[in-house]
Amino acid sequence: MFKKILIANRGEIACRVAATARRMGIQTVAVYSHADIHAKHVALCDEAIAIGPAEARQSYLKIDHIIAAAKAKGAEAIHPGYGFLSENEAFAAACEAAGLVFIGPPASAIRAMGSKSAAKALMETAAVPLVPGYHGEQQESDFLQQQADGIGYPVLLKASAGGGGKGMRIVERSEDFAAALASCKREAINSFGDDKVLVEKYLLKPRHIEIQVFADTQGHCVYLFERDCSVQRRHQKVLEEAPAPGMTAERRRAMGEAAVAAALAVGYVGAGTVEFIVHQDGSFYFMEMNTRLQVEHPVTEMITGTDLVEWQLRVAAGERLPLLQDELTLEGHAIEARIYAENPEKGFLPSTGDLLHLRLPEAVQFMNGDVRIDAGVREGDAISPFYDPMIAKLIVRGKDRSQALARMRQALAAVEIVGPSTNVGFLSRLIQSAPFAQADLDTGLIERHHTALFPPAQALPLAVLALAAGKLILNPATRIQDPWSATSGWRMNGHYTRMLNFHDATQDESDDTQLSLTYQSNGALLRCGHAEALLTQLRAVGDRLHLLMDETQVEGHVLRVADTFHVFYQGSHWQLNWRDPIAHAGETEAEGGRLTAPMPGKIIALLVAVGASVEKGAPLLIMEAMKMEHTIHAPTEGTVAELLYAVGDQVAEGAQLLSFASAEA
Repeated sequence: MFKKILIANRGEIACRVAATARRMGIQTVAVYSHADIHAKHVALCDEAIAIGPAEARQSYLKIDHIIAAAKAKGAEAIHPGYGFLSENEAFAAACEAAGLVFIGPPASAIRAMGSKSAAKALMETAAVPLVPGYHGEQQESDFLQQQADGIGYPVLLKASAGGGGKGMRIVERSEDFAAALASCKREAINSFGDDKVLVEKYLLKPRHIEIQVFADTQGHCVYLFERDCSVQRRHQKVLEEAPAPGMTAERRRAMGEAAVAAALAVGYVGAGTVEFIVHQDGSFYFMEMNTRLQVEHPVTEMITGTDLVEWQLRVAAGERLPLLQDELTLEGHAIEARIYAENPEKGFLPSTGDLLHLRLPEAVQFMNGDVRIDAGVREGDAISPFYDPMIAKLIVRGKDRSQALARMRQALAAVEIVGPSTNVGFLSRLIQSAPFAQADLDTGLIERHHTALFPPAQALPLAVLALAAGKLILNPATRIQDPWSATSGWRMNGHYTRMLNFHDATQDESDDTQLSLTYQSNGALLRCGHAEALLTQLRAVGDRLHLLMDETQVEGHVLRVADTFHVFYQGSHWQLNWRDPIAHAGETEAEGGRLTAPMPGKIIALLVAVGASVEKGAPLLIMEAMKMEHTIHAPTEGTVAELLYAVGDQVAEGAQLLSFASAEA
């Protein structure tokens, strides 16, 4: 077994590998960019070494820097994690040339499966069913459009070297093909250094089911059953579960054996995933093979009782697989939710910022429990624009799917995050939605049930307003004996009414909500619209507030950041801006005619010139952030008055990008 390994990655996978290696008595070396000097994975490893600036192309994607770091620290092997160089043929070959063990498949297997086009050609030779499409070498735009027209719309454009949903576009009409292809190629070259794409028929209501395979150097290869990864947004997985609902033993065996055959065909070694697109009738088609460990591997670990990272280390060291096919068993049901720093209500735009408050449910780190957390960040860390915005993976297990769903609901209700926007509320709605609860799964679930998953804004509950007001007025000091110095609203004669204005910070265009507090001898009467309640008790117990309203106990956690009150109540997170009448006196409305950056990023294309007249919704410019493209559209009909940035410029979140004169104005 190895004495020391280098982990060529960051985030939760680097933390996971470091913990498993420590348990096995293996020393670890972390690599880090300048942005990650204080990152969690650096603290968890025995040693650490800097490899370059924050941008991944100058650090985590620099093969020579990582090889040099491993040599300098005396590592015997390199674990690539997932993402970055994990499926890079040149990196695997460079490790071998440097006398280092690459903890993954041989370069030849990565080459065979790394290109989606080449992999599909190989599967076609092996008689594995494929989705109709073009997977060849010709990449001229007109030729690819002819192929798409012949296949019939809708079609899916997919980066040949891609993964993680990047470099993918659904094209509904022939007239949209050229623009979608250009965007797909830009994203592909920026993410993978290769702009080659393939064109496939886009199947309606398909499921995405993948098979975990594992092979050793002694000719053994097994499948560790399947994962259902159908629930996706922007072609990226949101929820994963194992086993796949509705999977029969016969189909499981057929898909597993097909996956093993695919791995053996390329001389595979280590952990890999063969992905299939599956019709509702159960027929399946090969999509691609990921020649690495997947983000969703914990659900497989939870139902098989295995540690796949330990398997990786043992197989890379030349050992036999710990278990063969007839020794593998499946027990229970597991679900994983990916907690991201993003804003679902704004098209899942990535969000950045410091994690001012991070509270996750009580959990184990690995397999020995029913709730598990895999996280690469801590409270106080920053979610930067340079890397994937994942905060944590929340994994639960139950004796069956029903129990696993209940545990996931409870676990999500315990998550508290203040800082960047997150998808926690959306995940809670998704888990409780009828189609997911009933296992009516397909890759278009989120889009098809958009109305139910994104309900209109609701009025602020009186209990939530009361918790925010309680945090505002509660005096944490010892009781004041002098009534004239008290701030409780006490009056010798009569009553005092205090008006508090709150704004729902998640709703840009909503009106303020006014809460009145009338201090009385028997408590404070709260009124908001037609709702009212008598508050007779207000006390803090630890970091939680306890209220007694009309003899009903109300309990929640309230965190104040400047004039924003973050209220965590009954599993929901409410953000209320308090309109301090003194602090905001004299403020005026923001200047009109401005279009601002929704996140930090880089300008990669300007689609209009100064003076151009455009229609509402016309694309104005394209930003790249976290390896994803985001198009800025005209809010209304008007004229471009000024462009404030050039292609290649970095912009901060909220920066004015251009001046726009509305035709209505």
